[in-house]
Formats: sequence, structure tokens, C-alpha cells
Amino acid sequence: MTDQTPFIRPDMKGFLDMMAAAGGPKLADMTLEEARASYLAMHNIADRPARTLPVIRDLACTGPNGDIPLRLYDARESRDTASPVVVFFHGGGFVIGDLDTHHALCTEIAALIDLPLVAVHYARAPEAPFPAAILDCEAAARWVAGSPAELGRAVSGIITIGDSAGGNAAVVVSQMLGTKPAAAPVVLQVPIFPLVADANGSASMAAFSEGFLLTADTMGFFDAAYAADRSDPRGFPILSDHSTAPPTIVVTASLDPIRDSGRAYAKALVDAGRDVVFIEMRGVTHSFTNLRQAVPSTQADLERIIAAMQFMLANPA
Repeated sequence: MTDQTPFIRPDMKGFLDMMAAAGGPKLADMTLEEARASYLAMHNIADRPARTLPVIRDLACTGPNGDIPLRLYDARESRDTASPVVVFFHGGGFVIGDLDTHHALCTEIAALIDLPLVAVHYARAPEAPFPAAILDCEAAARWVAGSPAELGRAVSGIITIGDSAGGNAAVVVSQMLGTKPAAAPVVLQVPIFPLVADANGSASMAAFSEGFLLTADTMGFFDAAYAADRSDPRGFPILSDHSTAPPTIVVTASLDPIRDSGRAYAKALVDAGRDVVFIEMRGVTHSFTNLRQAVPSTQADLERIIAAMQFMLANPA
């Protein structure tokens, strides 16, 4: 099977056909406000309803340019002992996501992993271009690592996780906390369909640039707004040293234009001799973790990711 005749799951194809039939303007042709509203509306329609959890609480911490909105999720009302805390960075190209676009997904992850989860809403481009988002993500992770009283939980370690742009942030924050340690270590990082290396010119970008949800035009829209320095590891973390990377789960989607970025990062970790689990979800597109209602098979994909996380946490390096 080649990328010219890719395998597409039946439920994924049904969703893509529905999106194509619906028409409408491309994300890159919308105003910023329209793009953000469209992203939230798609997730509200395509993702499963949010779970009800004992703890869903909005918090905030101080960042380099003001308060950073956070949201705590926990399947337990309280915890008697210290545990790892999942720090979640949302996708959306560093431009269009927020706490609400990924609310349902965060409730699901918190319920399945049975650990506290703190979602981070970083400053977004174009109002705050690179590296503002990353500096917010770093500040939030350091705040969580310090077991602040507002969290109400003792933190033994940090798990950085995120989708797409959030996957980039998960890796970059791990690297920054590796260089300058926080109060608790990063015990696992989980970049999901991340942009870690420049995807321009890749085989996956050529194969899936149109018709597979995330498009080359949308990537260009995000790239222009975020304006990451292509020589800076905080923008493209594959440029960094990987010799001290924490245990990692890299997740890609086979029909994703930025698929090869994640593959390249997994290879870089293997070449550096680091512990890494690589999972490519076949027959699905970018953003599959937020399509679990419209594409029901992707619920099992998320559960595979959680199972891999549980395995890695139970078998530390």
C-alpha cells in the first residue's frame, strides 16, 4: 500500500466525504474570529460529549506576560499521595485552540489515565507570535511541578502531552525542563501528531496536502501567524539534542500531512538511544483524537495511547 492509494477507514472516509459535501470557506480564508469559532464548532460536533468528573476547575498561574488560564481535571475528588500530573497543551496551530476546544478530550484522558490533568491555554498568535506560547507552556509546567496549593495535589512528576501544536509544545517544554529542571521531573512526554520538524517538502505533505482535514493551506496560515524561527529548537525541537529526552510516546496519523515530522522525531529518539514507543494510527487523519463521535473507531486509538502511557509509567527507565 502506497501513499498514492492510502488505506482510509470506512468511518473516517464517511466523515471526510461529509466535510467535502458541506463545503464552506477554507480555514485560511476565514477571519481569525471565524477560524477560532469554526474550530470549536467542529470539535463540538465531531467529538464525544465531555465526561462528568468529580473535579473540573478553572485555575490560573502567572506567566511571562500575565496570567495563564488553566483547567484542572481529576477523576478523584482528592488524592492522598503524590502522583504524576498530566500537563496538556492543546492543538490549533498556536492560533485557534483553547481550553474549550479540547475540553471533552481532556475529560476523557483524565478519566482513562486516572491521574490529575492540567490543561494550559497559552498566548496565541498572531496577537502573540513565537515564542510567546512556548514561554507560557513552560511557565505553566513549572508551576504545576511545584505542587502549588491551588492545585490541591502533590506532584511527583510531570507528563507533557499535546496534539499537533500542543505536541510540539510537549516536546519543547520537556527539553526546556531538561536543561533547567523544575521542582518535579518530566517522567513521560506524549506528542500526538506533532509538528516537531519542518513538514514543508516532506512526502506526507505532498501526499495529503488537500482532502484529509488538515491542509497545506491551513498549515501555511498557522505558520505565517505563529512565525516560528526555523533555526530555533523552541520552534522545531528536532533541532535540539535528544540525548537526555525523557521516555516518549510518539503518535502519528497515517493520513496526516505532517505525519513525517512525527516519524522523524521518533527516529531521532531511537538514534539517540532513548526509550520511545512509536504508534501510527492507520487510516485516520490529523486531529483524530477530537473526532471520536464522528469517527467512532478513533476512541480505540485514544485508548491505545492511554494504554501505552500506563505501560511506560509502570516500567520506568
